Amino acid sequence: SGVDVWLNTPLRPQEASGTSGMKAALNGVPSLSVLDGWWIEGHIEGVTGWSIGEANTSENDSMAEAASLYEKLQGVILPLYYKEPDKFAQVMRSAIALNGSFFNTQRMISQYLRNAYQSASDDAAQRLD
Repeated sequence: SGVDVWLNTPLRPQEASGTSGMKAALNGVPSLSVLDGWWIEGHIEGVTGWSIGEANTSENDSMAEAASLYEKLQGVILPLYYKEPDKFAQVMRSAIALNGSFFNTQRMISQYLRNAYQSASDDAAQRLD
């Protein structure tokens, strides 16, 4: 009925919107994901979750990403979960506090209105001047 870490491994740059990861964050589930889609903005390493691979990689290197995934699980996430549950719980709380407060419908709609309509009305007003 739940998970402790949200694993997301889309092929870059094919991540759609990432709403499932956003919903997981609202429920205190940190992400382990490739840096694509929303996770580029929502990722703070070790605070809201963990990245798979590097941010500046444009090509999909499945072997490097697989190695990164297993390295993070074995060297960082599982020791934190089993040996330092209070610190893991802090990552869970940070996922809610940081990602949950930013990735929501209210912010999305106001940003959409600002970017799509405000700039269009500003452009029209400038043409009339």
